[in-house]
Amino acid sequence: MARGTSPELIALQHDAEHAGLQFTIATGPGQLAGLVTASDELIVISEGLFADSAQAVALLDGRAPVVLVQPVEGALVAGFERIDINRASAGLMRLPGQMLERLHELPADCDVISALTRIALQTGVAMREVSATARAGSGWRMIRSEAEAYALEDEWLRSRFGEGSCSSPGRAVARFGVLSFGTSLLHAGNASNAVSAAVLVCVAIAAGLGWFGLIWGGFAFAAIAWLLVEASRLLRAAERHALGQPSPAIPRADAMVWLVDTAFAALILLATPRFPGEPVLAWLCLPAILMMLLVLAPRITGGPFTGWIADRALLGLILAVASGFGQVLLVVRLLSVGLVLAALLLPPRRHG
Repeated sequence: MARGTSPELIALQHDAEHAGLQFTIATGPGQLAGLVTASDELIVISEGLFADSAQAVALLDGRAPVVLVQPVEGALVAGFERIDINRASAGLMRLPGQMLERLHELPADCDVISALTRIALQTGVAMREVSATARAGSGWRMIRSEAEAYALEDEWLRSRFGEGSCSSPGRAVARFGVLSFGTSLLHAGNASNAVSAAVLVCVAIAAGLGWFGLIWGGFAFAAIAWLLVEASRLLRAAERHALGQPSPAIPRADAMVWLVDTAFAALILLATPRFPGEPVLAWLCLPAILMMLLVLAPRITGGPFTGWIADRALLGLILAVASGFGQVLLVVRLLSVGLVLAALLLPPRRHG
């Protein structure tokens, strides 16, 4: 149902049709009733409803028609419609298509959602209450203005990423960036893709700076690239949650971390020239051992400092300072020894 066409609605129609879906715009109850057959099944969503997709799917589970409701206290102020003295609508229903036949009896300017709610309850469709847990925070809200939508986006991001302590300084910076700018990026669309593209740019800049002898700058941009990878990880998690998509076996962020690690290894090689007579394998082993230890140590050690070991932003800062003093080789060796000691001395990671 729509009051009329708009550029946004046309764009949504094109996206749906490109995905192989049928998309029809109905502007009145009679037109809507004519599009639905008795054998169809409808999911009716009130205008402005923002609900957690996982909670909504669980509440609508099954084949039986159902009207979702909630206690009336606070619901009316939040914008939901009263059903009876104790209950208000929760903005979501599952109905059989045959109920829409009665829309032909209603005037063209009626509130279709409200009318369908009344029809469903009058015909004996069961009510199911949305739990307080599902309604807590930003999980189940009615949006009545664009300002409320922006505020809810920010609240939703903070509810997902703003609680708890970060495992390392770099991840804290990445999370702060997502909380500060994530709403704008997500609203613009393709947020994680844009940040991933920025990662590639930073890696390219790091490689260029290293090639021209500005090793410290290369390490700095490699650190920035890792921060962007972690930001893209959070943004992609938010996008998948909103779309109900499962996590892939190998997330894109993990693959990009490998790319950043390769950049770190290349910069270390550029900062540690090969000595005369030194075997190539020995020269290559120095950064390879460090990067493998950085991957392995967090997997086998536990404790509060595990996140610091995997923090490539911290690594980039340390190596940038070491490069400024011409001590990259020494620092890489010390870091390798430190990681081995950490794996030996820190408590092992507990699985399960």
